[in-house]
This record gives sequence, structure tokens and C-alpha cells, in this order.
Amino acid sequence: MEISTKQLDHHGIVAAAFDSLGIAEVIDKRISKKRNHNLEHSTIVKAMVILGLGFVERRLYFAGSYFKNWAIDELLGEGVKAEDLNDDALGRTLDKIYDSGVTELFEEIAVKVMKKVKMGLHLIHVDTTSVSVSGNYEMEDGSDGFKITFGHSKEHRQDLKQFVIGMVVNQSGMPIFAKPYSGNKSDKKSIMEMVKSVRKSIDTESEIYYIADSAFYTLDNIRQMEGTYWISHVPSTLKESKILLNKDVEFKATGLKGYSVYEETCEYGGVKQKWVLVKSEKMRARQLKNFDRHLEKRKAQAERSLNKAMRVKYFCEADAMNGAQNWIKEHRLFKYSHLKIKSMKLRKSGKRGRPSKNEEMVTLYKIEAEIDYEAQEIEKEKSKLGRFILASNDMELCGDSILTYYKRQSTVERGFRFLKDNSFGVSDVYLKKTTRIQALAMIMVLTLLVYSIAEWMIRTKLQNEKETIPNQINKPTNRPTLKWIFQLFMNITVVKVVIEGKIRTQIANVNEIQTKILRLLGDKYEKYYF
Repeated sequence: MEISTKQLDHHGIVAAAFDSLGIAEVIDKRISKKRNHNLEHSTIVKAMVILGLGFVERRLYFAGSYFKNWAIDELLGEGVKAEDLNDDALGRTLDKIYDSGVTELFEEIAVKVMKKVKMGLHLIHVDTTSVSVSGNYEMEDGSDGFKITFGHSKEHRQDLKQFVIGMVVNQSGMPIFAKPYSGNKSDKKSIMEMVKSVRKSIDTESEIYYIADSAFYTLDNIRQMEGTYWISHVPSTLKESKILLNKDVEFKATGLKGYSVYEETCEYGGVKQKWVLVKSEKMRARQLKNFDRHLEKRKAQAERSLNKAMRVKYFCEADAMNGAQNWIKEHRLFKYSHLKIKSMKLRKSGKRGRPSKNEEMVTLYKIEAEIDYEAQEIEKEKSKLGRFILASNDMELCGDSILTYYKRQSTVERGFRFLKDNSFGVSDVYLKKTTRIQALAMIMVLTLLVYSIAEWMIRTKLQNEKETIPNQINKPTNRPTLKWIFQLFMNITVVKVVIEGKIRTQIANVNEIQTKILRLLGDKYEKYYF
């Protein structure tokens, strides 16, 4: 008798989600297998997704050794061997993905998935993130202009080159569009490019809102959105924004705790729209903590500015006093604790040194001053903390709804955090070919797609069946994260017993909670465990 064990854990859920969404069919149709390796490209992509959701910090070139410990037959199909998942096979698949069109392939997969799960589209969130990489990547760029280079790093790694991932997700966090961009690509341009691409590919009669942060809000962009509803954060640097942000208004409470709003209509860039001034208590509390520290910096800056103003020489006392008044108007948080207009006699020739006995002199004036805080203005500024402005071209949409919809922009931000979460290992970028990096970016977002759909499915099933499972502190929940579900499936093992040449396979360590989850997900998931 011979006994062998392999780990299955949560990988069966990932494999089942990949199967049920029909991803393999799209990949095999678009990039059918050629020579030089044993596996279909779809099988290798499936292996990459499983590896990306494996809770290990491993790069893709460790894939073969990683799968040696797992029930690879059950996950990828009979006859698949760990050694088939070598560097060469992974690299060739990434090459084929690039050749087929990274963005086009993902878009085709997303369309198929949306038809299968029928999540619907109401809110479409658009954003970008930067991914820092090690290596020179000098003079390397793809034929489409993609380049690893320095740019504005959202990871605050100005020392590293980067590329940018642009992503569009629906209201449930499912990616529906993804595209890699060069590291120095402007968000203003890339966000609008993604919006245009999605608008072309979506065929729906439902009311859709495109939602983006302040990088979207430019004159050119909003003018191009005619006939399409949008919601955006308005940059605080606009002249019109500064006026509204400092306006004394009466706020109304909203359905979101800690938020209140004030609405007014305006026309910006020739586009009629509704602006919503939002007051957030959490944001205000956060800003208050840093207010005094920032105030000290502003005083230091003001004092440097005042020293410069005190070096200016005026021809009359009235001009000097007028200069002092203009300076304090520009620095409203401060007042003069001491102010004097000082006269001085200087040589008319402008030369330095002691004047001669009968040399003509001229009288000039300058400011001599010290400053302190203006308490009333400081309190007034404190009262304006925690404010920001949202805008929409849907004039019928109330401020409460505009805020609620915009708050769901966190779904795309959560997606980016997922891509950079080391416990999932999907953001390890080591490849030296920029074309393969673009293909890997697609795999990263595809991994998020599988994760988000599986999470949405388990939550939907629990809610529809009025069922719950215990959360991390053993309290019932019907909205678990998929990461927690994965934790619950740890230590499930495939046991194979060989007796007189006959193989008997059994799944060990499946408990009652796991069985409930699998039953809710359906037979495509159950087959990996039973």
C-alpha cells in the first residue's frame, strides 16, 4: 500500500470560479496552443491565477516548485505536471497574450463574464495606479509606445521606474476594462481614454454613471461627455472651487452618517452641472489633528515672505503703509503685532559707504514689522475643514445620491490595494521584457476579476438563502470577504491510496462550514472537494 497527500486548500474555489466564468474558452479561442510546450495557454493562465491567489510571496518563476506540493491533477486536469509550469511555458504564454492584444483579450473575457453573472451596470468607476519595478529598462518600449520610466509615483517611490495600470470596475468591484500605460502617462488623458473605450463596448439601456477622481475633471474631458452621465471630484485649485469651499452655507444631513451637503447649480466649461459641497466629519477630525503643525509651517513661510517685503524701499511713507496693508491682506491668518514705517537717508547715486560733505541725499521708507496669529481668521478656517466638492451633469440627481455614488469609488481603490497586497502575490514584477510586463498586468487584473466575482457570488448566495457563516470573531455574517473564506479552507488535503495498482482518492479535513459554502456555490465548486 502506498499513501500520498497533496494540499488543496482554497485553490479549488479559485479553479471552480475560473471554470464557471468561461475564461478558458475565450483564451483558447483567441490564442490556441502551438508547439513548444505541453499545456494549453488557458491552463497556464489558470495556474497563474491560482498562484496569484495562493497567499504566498512567490514570483511566477517559482510556479513549478510551488505546485509540487498541491493537488495539481485536481486543479488543472489529469496528466498536468508541476514541471510543465516552467519559466519557458509561462513566458511563451505571456508573449501570446501580448501578441493577441492585452486590452482586447481582457475586454473579451469581461464581456463574457458579465453575460454569465448578470451583475448589471449602474456605476462605472475609473482610476489608475502606479506599479514600481526594479531594473533599468533603458531604451525599451513596446511598439505601442509603452515604456517603463519615471513618473508620478502613487507608491511614493520616486527612486524607481514604474508603469501604470488603468482599470475600470463596476459597482461591485468587478474589473470590466484594464490597460497598462507608460510610467509617465497623464491621468487626465488615460482616464478619458478608458471612459471612451468602455462607452464603445457597453451595450446597455440602463442608466450609467461614470465616476472618477479630480484627474478626470478638466474642461476638455467634461465637454467630451455629452450624452453620458458622470460624477467627479472637483479640483480644489480651481478659482470657482475656492469660492465655494470658503462660502458660508447651510448644510443638510445625508443618509451617510457623518456627511452633510449643500447643492448649487453652475456652468463650467460651457457644461451645466450640479456642484455638491460636502462636509465630512471624519475628514475634518483628521485635518484638525494636523492643523496646528501645518499652521506653524505657514507662519514660517509668512515670516520669510515678510522679511522679503521689509527689504523693499518706498519713495514715500504712504506707499510703504500701502505695501504693508497689501501684504497682510494676502496673509489673512496673521496680524501685525508690531508695525512701523521707518525712514532712512541714502546716497542719491546709489553708491554704498559714507557720503561726501555736500553729496545729495534721498529719503526712502521701508516696513518694519512682526506678526502673530489672527485668532478669528484661524477659527474661521478651522470651520471650513473637511470640505470637498463633487460635480455631476445629471441635474436631477440629488446631492445625497451624488455623494453615495461617489463614495463607491473605493471599489476601484480596493482593487488596486488587492493588486499590491503581498499576501496574494499578484504584483511581483520581475520580467525584463516590457511586452511581458504588459501581459502580466492583464493577469493581475484577471486575478482580481476572479476574486471579485467569487466574493460577489458567495455574498449573494448567503443573502438570498438567508444564511450566514462565522466571521473572524465568530459572529454571523452574510458579507464575508473571499480572503476570509480562503482562510476557512486551509488544511484541506487530497489523499491518494494505491492498493494493488488501484488508486483510491479521498478529500480529507472538509468540515461543516466548508460544506455549507460549497453547497451554496454549486456543483462546479463541489466537484473539486467531493
